[in-house]
Amino acid sequence: MSAEALLQQLEWTVLRRLIGLLQGDHKTLFRGSGVDLADLREYQAHDDVRHIDWNVTARMQSPYVREHQEDREISAWFLLDLSGSMDFGSGNISKRQMMMQFVGVMAKLLMKRGNRIGALLLNPAETDGFQCIPPRMGRRHLLHLLHVLETSPNIQKTHQTNLNEWLARANGLIKRRSSVFVVSDFMGQFNWASELSALGRRHDTVATRLFDPAEMNLPKAGLMLLQDSETSEQLLLDTANTKFRHRYAQLVEEREMQLATCFAQAGVDALELSTNEDMANALMRFSELRKRRVWRA
Repeated sequence: MSAEALLQQLEWTVLRRLIGLLQGDHKTLFRGSGVDLADLREYQAHDDVRHIDWNVTARMQSPYVREHQEDREISAWFLLDLSGSMDFGSGNISKRQMMMQFVGVMAKLLMKRGNRIGALLLNPAETDGFQCIPPRMGRRHLLHLLHVLETSPNIQKTHQTNLNEWLARANGLIKRRSSVFVVSDFMGQFNWASELSALGRRHDTVATRLFDPAEMNLPKAGLMLLQDSETSEQLLLDTANTKFRHRYAQLVEEREMQLATCFAQAGVDALELSTNEDMANALMRFSELRKRRVWRA
């Protein structure tokens, strides 16, 4: 499906449903970076505790928060992982196609609020492994980004993807406070935690983790020849072996716990997206997550 056709499909399906469900309340999806005081009001359950005005709270004997004038003219950056593992998909769509849907929906919502969107791609097809698309607005700009995601070739590497170097590049590139979406399956080593933490301290950062159900639950299909999508290493596995399946399930559980710990320690929101999940439902879940978020003081 072309970038134009994909965007039209998203506009008629996901975006129409999502805007109707949100009923105009985009504050749970995006936060401004303004500092000018606009008003004071009573504290609500989903408010950032750092915005409590303790002087007013003491006088009124009830928690009050400061509301700031929202700066909508901020940049939103998509950090997009185009490494080999992102082309895997056991069903109708791959993780890369799910990424395109996510970018299309979020970018449209962001630009509707006056935000520019840019991207830093972890792209093996590029000479240095990275591709930067500077922040701009407009449908043509979004179509260009989706076209790059659609057409970038899957070039096999003989080493694991270096997410740490990718995030370090983003930390050096994005100077002004921005909304940042790190979109990846986060495969490989966990050497990227400190860079993600640095990104989370400077920007409103969301780790968007894509996965396929077959990666979480190995199908019971007898002998299977599996190939690592990034190193090209091949293994012949007996998926009917009970001990092997049990060990695989243990490793998956351990990795899930490591990921959750890394995201929590980095202080970033984590959005899990499965290739068999409805995009509108996933983003509504994200909206609820933002409402319930407990900010660190």
